[in-house]
Amino acid sequence: MQARFAGVDAARGIAILGMLWAHTAADGTRDALADGRSSVLFATLAGCSLGLLTGGSSPRTGRARWEALASVGLRGLLLIVLGLMLWTLGTPIAVVLDTYGALFLVLLPVLFAPIRVVAGVGVLAALAGPFVVRAVGEDLATPFTPERLLHLPAEWFVTGYYPGVVWAAYLCAGLVAARAGLARRRTLVAMLGAGAATSLLGYGGAAAFGLDASAHANTSAEVLGSGGLAIAVVGGLELLCSSAVAGRIARAVLGPLIAAGRMPLTIYTGQLVVLAIWLRTPAAGDPPWIESWQLLIGLTVASLLVAVLWQRFVGRGPLELLVSRLTAVGVGSAWARPIR
Repeated sequence: MQARFAGVDAARGIAILGMLWAHTAADGTRDALADGRSSVLFATLAGCSLGLLTGGSSPRTGRARWEALASVGLRGLLLIVLGLMLWTLGTPIAVVLDTYGALFLVLLPVLFAPIRVVAGVGVLAALAGPFVVRAVGEDLATPFTPERLLHLPAEWFVTGYYPGVVWAAYLCAGLVAARAGLARRRTLVAMLGAGAATSLLGYGGAAAFGLDASAHANTSAEVLGSGGLAIAVVGGLELLCSSAVAGRIARAVLGPLIAAGRMPLTIYTGQLVVLAIWLRTPAAGDPPWIESWQLLIGLTVASLLVAVLWQRFVGRGPLELLVSRLTAVGVGSAWARPIR
């Protein structure tokens, strides 16, 4: 049975709560702390998950490889369906799951490619993707209507809030990290150092040359800045949690985040459902809105508490378990068994 990476789970927990902060915090604070960076971290971790699901540093071979490809393809389809369902809730939030699902599908051809090929695809997305987005133009409107179904491919990859031609860079970065070996100390040290340096290059270069590296700018400067930061966070947290000296203390302190990171799909979906209900209550104001410190604090505490209790008494998150069951191609394979 595949081992869990506590630091990776903690990073995923931070990403989930960071997106909640970006959704509900007051103007000004979310731009400075979470907006954009949390979803980039989530995307990078999605790439890590793809790598771990398909064998990590020892990629599956033979029949197991085809089963892994089928499982990832099914996961992509399920994410698209769930994402579109969440769009219909009518919240003023740009749902990311359907775009992730579409990226899962288009990245299938490179899922088992050599690291240098995956890295090359990521670099191409980081450098050329922003030019494609600017050439075609963006459409960042969030309301979901049936007419938009015809335009979904364009939104997923070019004109939407998370254009795949750019965001593929983050998934490729996470996939490269998983292939390099998240259980290897030298990989984690390299992620921490290279990620920090890349982030400094992106944000520092933007400041020095007047480039735009703001949240969802979808520029090369933002990709380097936020993507490098995401890699550094994942590498640093896993390095800390796997430490022989401080690991046990780190895992205990980060326990609630680790629990949340082990059921991200459930918590993300639950947060959006609660926000949709909130918008239909008098407490949301007139016109209704979701920027509320009380809402942010309440949802944060509830998310962590539910995650800890669920992990303690039940195990895997309900949506995580459902996806696992629906995509378990080749149930005899060790990688396909549920992780507890």
